[in-house]
Amino acid sequence: MPHILIVEDETIIRSALRRLLERNQYQVSEAGSVQEAQERYSIPSFDLIVSDLRLPGAPGTELIKLAEGTPVLIMTSYASLRSAVDSMKMGAVDYIAKPFDHDEMLQAVARILRDRQEAKSAPAPTTATTTRGNAAEKAVDNANGEIGIIGSCAAMQELYSKIRKVAPTDSNVLVQGESGTGKELVARALHNLSRRAKAPLISVNCAAIPETLIESELFGHEKGAFTGASAGRAGLVEAADGGTLFLDEIGELPLEAQARLLRVLQEGEIRRVGSVQSQKVDVRLIAATHRDLKTLAKTGQFREDLYYRLHVIALKLPALRERGNDVIEIAQAFLVRQYTRMGREPLRFAHDAEQAIRHYPWPGNVRELENAIERAVILCEGAEISADLLGIDIELDDLDDEDFGLPATAGQSAGNSHEPTEDLSLEDYFQHFVLEHQDHMTETELARKLGISRKCLWERRQRLGIPRRKSGVTSGP
Repeated sequence: MPHILIVEDETIIRSALRRLLERNQYQVSEAGSVQEAQERYSIPSFDLIVSDLRLPGAPGTELIKLAEGTPVLIMTSYASLRSAVDSMKMGAVDYIAKPFDHDEMLQAVARILRDRQEAKSAPAPTTATTTRGNAAEKAVDNANGEIGIIGSCAAMQELYSKIRKVAPTDSNVLVQGESGTGKELVARALHNLSRRAKAPLISVNCAAIPETLIESELFGHEKGAFTGASAGRAGLVEAADGGTLFLDEIGELPLEAQARLLRVLQEGEIRRVGSVQSQKVDVRLIAATHRDLKTLAKTGQFREDLYYRLHVIALKLPALRERGNDVIEIAQAFLVRQYTRMGREPLRFAHDAEQAIRHYPWPGNVRELENAIERAVILCEGAEISADLLGIDIELDDLDDEDFGLPATAGQSAGNSHEPTEDLSLEDYFQHFVLEHQDHMTETELARKLGISRKCLWERRQRLGIPRRKSGVTSGP
């Protein structure tokens, strides 16, 4: 059982994180500061250290030196994301931005521990590299080798071929696909197969950083550039110098920031907020979005010149419901990963569970599938997972193995034929699902079923104009 040390001065966060890790079969110790951790434990004896960046006394980065090779995962708020990148340069294996959700933390922990185990069994490298930097040299446990993405349908095979062709170049890439389809996995594969693999891959979710901070976070700022700017600070574009910058949800980037980004692409230089001087940067840009940037450009919501700069190479990730038997292949891989991580005997899907997995439209895509299987493994008491343990809303009685329909809409009776998923967009399905279930489900339950966060659910409600009918549920993120 891996032994993890949590160093966090906020008792509520520390206790919640401890419970989360212990529920997932990890042994956990904790401390409120670097000094307390030193006094109570032999720090190098742990398998992983998860530490807040800002602590009373010494910062969390001090643990990197004390750990003597034990990986250190740094937690930080979005307001100090720049400092987290600095901590990676000091030797932290990765960072995770607060507030994080449980799945995000568990995935990060599992990945780091797996990488550490692989590193122990592999020949010693000649130079020190980061987790992201040496990922290209590691074997992955699926049939697509260095690509690192599960699935073998025709659309994915075509995608793998394009990734292998595009990765060695420095061309900008636009990755398109619905939320939860794995756009960051594509970005990571492009980076790992490029000449920049040993340089940083800096990932930024443009929708997660407040609009007032986005320019400062991306491009840096000078002292006094705005209220609270007590010192100059480099931006994330600078942090990616020599490597790859991955901008997820680039459609959410404000127009002012788009203009600055265009300068990076055209001139290869940046100018910090409040500065009159420019500096050169060598960055490859990979952008991702679930929105139609061409339409946004026509309506003035996205710069047309930036769109064409980004659209040099476009890679389209199909929705999970469009990938045929891949859904079972991916589900089996997730099942093995989950029961192995939880230290359980091998589990299998019952026939009704496989049928449900095949027929359900998965509006939250691969992310929703992974969440459903993790839930099922936790709740399963025998050796077989039944359909009800998946927690998805689908009627199996009217389905056969060749029917890939959706549940009946509010205006259809249960006996009516189902609409084919190809004719129903994610936004249509989202609207149908919310309107049908919001009277008997909380916002948290709705978000969980859709495989998205409550904040994302709230934002989509606003965008699509879907009113909330149930007055007793808390609104907003």
